[in-house]
Amino acid sequence: MIIIDGSEGEGGGQVLRSSASLSLVTGQPFQITNIRGKRAKTGMMRQHVTAIEAVCAISDSSCDGLAVGASEITFRPGKAKAGNYKFAVGTAGSTNLVLQTILPPLLFTDGPSHITLEGGTHNMLAPPFDFIARSFLPIINKMGPKVSARLVRHGFYPRGGGKIEIEIEPAPLKRVECIDRGKLCSVNGTALFTGLPHDVAEREVKAAQKILDWKEHAIGVRQLPEDQGPGNILLLEAEYEQVTEVVSGFGKMGLKAERLAKTAANRMKGFMDSKAFAGPYLADQLLLPFALAGGGSFTTVKPSQHARTGADIIEQFTGRKFAFDQQDNGVFLVNLSP
Repeated sequence: MIIIDGSEGEGGGQVLRSSASLSLVTGQPFQITNIRGKRAKTGMMRQHVTAIEAVCAISDSSCDGLAVGASEITFRPGKAKAGNYKFAVGTAGSTNLVLQTILPPLLFTDGPSHITLEGGTHNMLAPPFDFIARSFLPIINKMGPKVSARLVRHGFYPRGGGKIEIEIEPAPLKRVECIDRGKLCSVNGTALFTGLPHDVAEREVKAAQKILDWKEHAIGVRQLPEDQGPGNILLLEAEYEQVTEVVSGFGKMGLKAERLAKTAANRMKGFMDSKAFAGPYLADQLLLPFALAGGGSFTTVKPSQHARTGADIIEQFTGRKFAFDQQDNGVFLVNLSP
């Protein structure tokens, strides 16, 4: 039984999700105490419960203490099975974080799976669907499996109500080297909005354009149906030969459109000015599949505490340690030890 203090490191829900994924793949049971111990509201939220329920459903695993608000659980893994599954978070909690929990073990099954997830697709506390589909999954596909994602309906915080569908064709994960992102192919951006004044999105576009200096029509506005809102997100995308970076800025009460856009645009500009293959959020997501592939390396910007915590959890389950070595050009080379 692996014992984990959920308040260590970054101290969020990632500790729980990564542990559940790794437990299924390695067959090792675990116990987590102080779940989300560094969050303002500690304990499990609805989306965390759904993630663990989903893991149990695809594998006949058992979990003692599972409940909203729980600060401790004990998990005993079964074996992941391919199939058709549907899970509803029930709130605006992230469907994408549930997907990230069940995807790794389903990549090791003996057949294809179809996953339907309902809840939040664009949640300020998680990567949006667009990041998963265009930045993360293409790297997974380079490693052997074939995974595709379809957005059926947007789901913004706090209403939720979104829906995504995932097709998974498993294959052995092979190690890949993600050092050079290649030449820049295209840039584009979209200010999505629904249930809000049109000028909110227009102001976001103008503010982002001032910082990024992209071509005049590279960033546009898209209004979604009223029943999918209210909601607002600015999505900025830079497509390189080997990877696509997606940066997002979420609208919320009290946050001016110009400030949202400025923050997102500066994040994108910082990535484009670097030589890194992976931005901070993609770096977080690559650690677990690289570990399960048994090796590989990638370059990234300065690793976050979130990434380093993920690496610590991986080491507890696999015995393999990631090294984060800063290079002369300022990027960090991330390698997995044998």
